[in-house]
Amino acid sequence: MKEEKVVSRIPEEDHHYRTISSYIEDMPDDDYIKAPRHAIEAFNDIKFAVRVHFGIYSMLKLNDESWQFLNMSYEEKAEYNELYKSFNPSKFDAEEWMSLFERSGIKAMAFTTKHHEGFSLYDTKTRVTRRINWTAEGGPAIEDCDIAYSITETPFARDMVGELCEAAKKHDIKMDLYYSHPDWYDADFAPYVYHPMKTENMNDLLNDEDINSPRYDTMIGFTAPANDQESEDRMIKRHCEQLKELVMNYDADIICLDMWFGPRIWPRIKETIKEIRKIKPNVMLRSRGIGNYGDYYTPENYMPGKAGNTNMPWMVIHALGSSFSYDIDAKNYKGTKWIIENLASCVAKGGSFMVGIGPDGEGVFHPEAIRQLEETGEWLKINGDAIYNTVMYSEKHYMEEYSNNTLYFTSSKDRAYVYAISVADAFHDVKIDAEEGCFDVVEMYTPEGLKRVADSDVTRTEGYMMLSKDSCAKLYNAGYSYACAFRLTRSD
Repeated sequence: MKEEKVVSRIPEEDHHYRTISSYIEDMPDDDYIKAPRHAIEAFNDIKFAVRVHFGIYSMLKLNDESWQFLNMSYEEKAEYNELYKSFNPSKFDAEEWMSLFERSGIKAMAFTTKHHEGFSLYDTKTRVTRRINWTAEGGPAIEDCDIAYSITETPFARDMVGELCEAAKKHDIKMDLYYSHPDWYDADFAPYVYHPMKTENMNDLLNDEDINSPRYDTMIGFTAPANDQESEDRMIKRHCEQLKELVMNYDADIICLDMWFGPRIWPRIKETIKEIRKIKPNVMLRSRGIGNYGDYYTPENYMPGKAGNTNMPWMVIHALGSSFSYDIDAKNYKGTKWIIENLASCVAKGGSFMVGIGPDGEGVFHPEAIRQLEETGEWLKINGDAIYNTVMYSEKHYMEEYSNNTLYFTSSKDRAYVYAISVADAFHDVKIDAEEGCFDVVEMYTPEGLKRVADSDVTRTEGYMMLSKDSCAKLYNAGYSYACAFRLTRSD
């Protein structure tokens, strides 16, 4: 029996969708088929994920990943582009990373195969043939070259993406390969979106928002002659070939596209996306830069606040430190409770939560990031039933009046159980109002296992049921730990 075609849409108020909505059609072409329902369900089952930003910027311990490249001087840009020659994260261990993530209760990992500056952390066979010489005599100029600009040309000389994919399989962690559309090293990619090199015809290539972006007010770049048709063809080919490498050479479940290109080349980018879909029909594509041709979208550094604004699967991405890359300051890591509270909020609203971290130049995560992830894993060992294999119980928690709520609800897929997750700062009276109804059996997750709350400790009225904080405290012998969860059951 032929599977029904999936139709899903990004919410119109999403910033990244608004950026490209004027030239990317709202409804995909009739010949385009999105990821099937079983792939969507597997994506929705992730619940807790991690995103790792790693690249040349990690060597310098730069916040904001490679974005700082735009504001570097010509000399600094030239030095940055040469740093790949000393890229050697000698302490990187894919198995160690995946062991950490498994202990932390993480079910999927996104990894930057290439960020905006263009450096590839996998064995790409594509070649850059034109680049910018930032310190050329007389000022920046385009020069010919023949380079992959990848990890295989570094002292490290190993396929990091390949090693991570293999380790992920052993730990039953899904792989999500992040790929940035733009490339600030390859001059053929300028400037279909933010790029340190402008061209004389850039207004014909960029969308309106990019043309008027304040980034260009502070960006240190230069203007080159207009790109010709040959350079555009090379860019389209290399972009397509790199995406094909990722879906054909690595067993990834998800491709996390980032940024976008301007309106002139969208028809050609669309053909690339159609080709990727034919090669790997089950892959989940992030919607960045491809609109509703994508399978999921990612609210970034904020929590969705409304119900019914989209039927497209979603996953919040939020940096644990001050940015997605390595943060040297332990005080900037937001805390275990912050992770758990955001995780509960996302899952209760029908989504997943992806926390962002980055290693230093040697491939090592900050001890504080490790501690907070592992503590989250310890909490999930006790309370994971309320997170994994669940669905949204009530849409009301999207509503603005619940945005500061300390009690979240999920449900088992078969609706046999309802779970209540309290993220208050300490044990407190837990009030479950009339919409949730009164339940016959109330159990609390504790380090010793699931314990029933005595009927005498539950106050039931027509409008709500109340669990006293004293009854919660006496069941939880180990003391309060960030949040607690309850399993609620109605008798047949």
